[in-house]
Amino acid sequence: MKHLPPHSFMKAILFIAACALSTWAAAHTGINPQASPNFWAGFMHPVFGLDHLAAMVAVGLWSALSARRAGLELLWGPLGFANLLLVGAVLGLQGIELPAVEPMIAASLLVLGLLVVSRLRVPGAVAALLVGGFALFHGLAHGLELADSPHAFGVLAGMLTATVLLHSAGLGAGWALRGANVWLARAVGVGVAGFGSMLLLQLAS
Repeated sequence: MKHLPPHSFMKAILFIAACALSTWAAAHTGINPQASPNFWAGFMHPVFGLDHLAAMVAVGLWSALSARRAGLELLWGPLGFANLLLVGAVLGLQGIELPAVEPMIAASLLVLGLLVVSRLRVPGAVAALLVGGFALFHGLAHGLELADSPHAFGVLAGMLTATVLLHSAGLGAGWALRGANVWLARAVGVGVAGFGSMLLLQLAS
């Protein structure tokens, strides 16, 4: 049985802890981009908004855990999420609304968590569309919040930068966990799925 190197084990523990902390937080916590409309506020919001943090890291984790090999296959999910996040944000800035935005954000955590647990492997374009469909709602929520802000694109640039970095962190952790004890990666997935389930229950109540 292979064991994680110390630094990889610590990465796994940190991600599990982040998911556990998420279950104690409500959606969209963290810095409000409207209160401080600049690149830095946009960058920090996904980091402290634990629903977004969990989703973005989970995309990277799943992509790394389910890939057959290193290369382009690792990037379909993150690229699909980041691009459709931006599309959703631009739609929101135009005042375009879709129904069930908050339930879809919560559902994205449930689905992404289950994907991490199962390590389900799907064709690259399907992966991009699957996670990108959820990302559209994440972006739309922020675009609507920023519709009247003259600094909206600066905030969105910060969010997109943080998104790419969080995807990269998830990819790195997922790659480190590929040969590790299966329960470590599954524990992270269970944490993310549990967070999504809790948010869905809150919205339904």
